This record gives sequence, C-alpha cells and structure tokens, in this order.
Amino acid sequence: MKAVLKKVSPPPETSFTVRKDVGENMRNSWHYHPELELLYIKKSAGTWLIGDYIGPFHSGDVVLIGANLPHSFRHEDTFIRTQKGQSGEAIVALFKQDIPDSTLAALPEMRKLTHLLSLSRQGIKLEGNTARKVAVMMEDLPELSPGNRLLTLLQILYLIAESGDYTLLSTQYFNYTPSHNDNHRLKTVIAYTHKHFRGKLSLEEAAEQIHMTVTSFCRYFKMETGKTYVRFLTELRIGYACQLLMDTDKNITEICYECGYNTLSHFINMFKLITGKRPVEYKKHFK
Repeated sequence: MKAVLKKVSPPPETSFTVRKDVGENMRNSWHYHPELELLYIKKSAGTWLIGDYIGPFHSGDVVLIGANLPHSFRHEDTFIRTQKGQSGEAIVALFKQDIPDSTLAALPEMRKLTHLLSLSRQGIKLEGNTARKVAVMMEDLPELSPGNRLLTLLQILYLIAESGDYTLLSTQYFNYTPSHNDNHRLKTVIAYTHKHFRGKLSLEEAAEQIHMTVTSFCRYFKMETGKTYVRFLTELRIGYACQLLMDTDKNITEICYECGYNTLSHFINMFKLITGKRPVEYKKHFK
C-alpha cells in the first residue's frame, strides 16, 4: 500500500490548520503531508501506524508527527459508527515547520524546540503530565482567535521540548535525510550504508570508508549515534522492508533478499526484533 500525498490548505486568515474530527471524519488512509501534525485523541481507541511503528492508541494520547512521515490511524468501529454524541473525537493541528523555525530558530532559548522538530521525523508520543497538559491546551485550540491559536501552538511545542517527556516511535532511519549538523565522517559512512545496505556489507567495509580500524569505528559510531553500527544497519534494512511490505506486492522472500539478508529465518528474526511483529503480521495491518 503506497502512501498518498495529502494536501492541506489552511484558511486565508491563518498560517496553519486546526480541526476537530468526529466519528466518520476520523477515518484516514496511509498518507503523508509536508506539514507537521499534532494530534490529540480525545475519545477513541485503535491502532496507529507511524513510519514503521505499529502500536495501540487510546483516549488521551497525543502525538507529534514530522513532515512527510507516512502514517495512518485505524479507529475501532465503535468510535466511528456510533450515534451522534457518542462518536469518537480527535483534535488536529497541521503546521509547516517554518512557522516555529522562521521566527525562533535563531534564538538560543529555542535550541530544544529545534531539536524536537528534528526528532518529529520519527513520530513522537507524549507521556505522563506533558500529555495531559497538552491535551487540555488542545481542547481550547479550535475556539481561539487566529493570533491566540498561534501563540498556544508555540506554547505547546515549547512545553514538549522543555519537558523531554516523550517516546520516539518510528526507527530513526525510516525516512532518513542527513542533517547539516551531522559531522562529515558520519555523513560519509551513513551515505555509503544507504547506497550498499541491500547487499553484503561488513563492519570492515564500513570502517574503511572513514579510514578507521573496526574497533575504533565501532566506538566512534556508538558515541556519535547512541547505537551500534550493526543496530543501525539492521534498522535501515528493516525500515526498507517495512516500506516494501506497505508499498509493493512483493512476497516476503523477495523482500528478504532485497534488504540484504541471505536467509529468510534470520530476516524474520531481525524484523520481529525491530518491529515486534513478524513480516506477515505487519503486512496484515495494511490490508
């Protein structure tokens, strides 16, 4: 199932879109858009698919989804087809990254916010007290004047950035684009890995690209990224496998070999390690 580009047009008097979806209007397909999405599940439950992450959602959940990150929310029928007044409800804000970036990114006080927007490309689920506070603020968002709506959105983003009370959902390199802030050596090895991960790729080969011994390379990569190179390579391959499962009709054996694995059993084990599901189970969620 290929993700569909969804166009969003805010009203002429505002720079971003806020809407309240109720019942049938909460339905959506596997899609993406250049705007970031802040979503508050006021009343519903189901399964959400964000990048290569699949997991349950419930009333009270809040997520921030980055630009162009494919996603879909499968609401349980009881929240879609119930009588008026009993249907599920969600509040959505869709905004372009240049809204906070253009006015605030240069300020040192906003470094955490800039970092948050970068992390949103993985999908962010708010936790604990932060989720509860943001939910209350989003309740009022649709009724505010355009100016107060913008101020409240910025307050919400700042609150999330300052609290750090959130969980990243999709694997880091599902939609990876090297940042201008990544150092040159890391860019080199990541670009090389993206080019060659579908074939045989050893630690020795990766280390050679930046003229390091394997031991030094492993230490360097872990220090720079917070994970081992083997883990990064596995996430990249499985992230690509997830895209093939969603966007093509290829069978699991074909996908296994296309993602750089030589044995189906090893591929299935690695897939379950990263996603928590076997490839067949993962694909069923997209039918």
